[in-house]
Order: sequence, then structure tokens, then C-alpha cells
Amino acid sequence: MSVAWIYLILAILLEVAGTTCMKLSDGFTKILPSVMMFVLYGASFVSLTYAIKTIDIGIAYALWAAVGITLIAIVGILYFKEPVTALKIISIGLIITGVAGLYLSGTQ
Repeated sequence: MSVAWIYLILAILLEVAGTTCMKLSDGFTKILPSVMMFVLYGASFVSLTYAIKTIDIGIAYALWAAVGITLIAIVGILYFKEPVTALKIISIGLIITGVAGLYLSGTQ
């Protein structure tokens, strides 16, 4: 695994942490999660910037967004007790399928 892929994984995890802090900030009424949201999103974008030096931007951004969406949906279900619906599961599956197709379209 190249360093660029490690940066991409880090960018995804930081984005998920930032989004979780967004929820925990309760509309900017809690200072620590509010500040951490900006710090984590900033770090995520820095890491993503390093990743796209090597990885095609369409692939990197699609993976960053899709894996982030999937992970934050899981966080919502497990930590924030959001409902699990068939439509939610199918939609996440379609996101993953779309990113896989995009990735495969760029391979030789």
C-alpha cells in the first residue's frame, strides 16, 4: 500500500470524526466538539490533498465521500441510535456500487 492510500484512509477517518463532532456540537452550543469539528475537517482536507498527488482525484474523492457516508451512517445507527431502514441499506449499497464502478472504469 502506497503512502497516498494511507493518506486517503486517514482523510476518510478524520472526516468521519469531524462529522461525528458536528452532531455532538449540538448546533455549535458545545465548544469542544465545535472546535474539534473544524480541526478534524481541516486535517482531513490536508490528508486528502496529499492523497490526490498520486491517486486520480475522481477516484480519491469518490472513495473519500462514499466510504465517509457509509461509515457515518454506521456511526449514526450504532452510536446515535438512528433507525435502520431497508431504503437506507439499499442506498448505501448503491453508493458503494457506484464508487466501485468508477474505480473499475479507471483501471487498465
